Amino acid sequence: MIRAQIKGVGHYLPENVVPNSHFEKTLETSNEWIISRSGIERRHFAAEGETTSNLAANAARAALADAGLDASDLDALIVATSTPDLTFPSVATMVQHQIGMKGGFAFDIQAVCAGFIFALANANALIVAGTARRVMVIGAETFSRIMDWTDRGTCVLFGDGAGALILEASDGDGTSADRGVLSTDLNSDGTYRDILYVDGGVSTKTTGYLRMEGKEVFRHAVEKLVATAHTAMDKAGVTSDEVDWVVPHQANIRIIKGTAKKMNVPMENVIVTVQDHGNTSAASIPLALSVGKSQGKLKTGDLVVTEAIGGGLAWGAVVLRW
Repeated sequence: MIRAQIKGVGHYLPENVVPNSHFEKTLETSNEWIISRSGIERRHFAAEGETTSNLAANAARAALADAGLDASDLDALIVATSTPDLTFPSVATMVQHQIGMKGGFAFDIQAVCAGFIFALANANALIVAGTARRVMVIGAETFSRIMDWTDRGTCVLFGDGAGALILEASDGDGTSADRGVLSTDLNSDGTYRDILYVDGGVSTKTTGYLRMEGKEVFRHAVEKLVATAHTAMDKAGVTSDEVDWVVPHQANIRIIKGTAKKMNVPMENVIVTVQDHGNTSAASIPLALSVGKSQGKLKTGDLVVTEAIGGGLAWGAVVLRW
């Protein structure tokens, strides 16, 4: 059977590093308070004039270099983002142009923090269906553009960045020993719209700011992340004791630890980057994958479970073999 194998990864972070101490000047907060509640120590903010497509294009170039490919080798390009440059055209078509990809097709997916999982599942489906042979999937965000800087409960949590991954069609035996994407699980429930959203948009003629009921999001996050991870593992025919790495959405260290504990996966088998990047929404998982590879953690044949939850609520998981 056809499997979508990982051929390369890459990431990009804006040069501007913002430590927790930055917020002490304007908010009733402290470095210790932020770390104790989120695990975040610093994050990156995009520079003036630096857009989501710029970040995504830089991550795309890094992934192409890692894979030893040119943009012309791609059949499709998918960008997961909730912070596009413009209402339209899509960020993906802008990236397509910026990296010199002349053929194929490109489009965006919007599932907030779960966006990369949804995009990865769609890329896998395109490859398995034979619609495309080689697909780049990017998560990219400039969440600093939608922060309310007076709300200490949200503005200290988010950062900007981009990560990219290239999938390529390859033959597999149809077993869990195959390399590539082994299973996906996607979910959403609009009942919970009001616990995590942006209070503006095109139809309301406002930009809006991110609003979040932190305790409610936390309550749903661990339960739903564990459930979707187990569903995806069941589909792939693997168990938690076979997992080499969990690469979770990097939102909050307490959520990451709580999820790992309920999955029966020790923290030494979890890739954690939230301390350095904050919550980069759709970019957080590909960023963590790229960092994990650069640190020598992710090796050929490793079994990886990755999961995320975001506004919608939307959540899901992907099981893959590196």
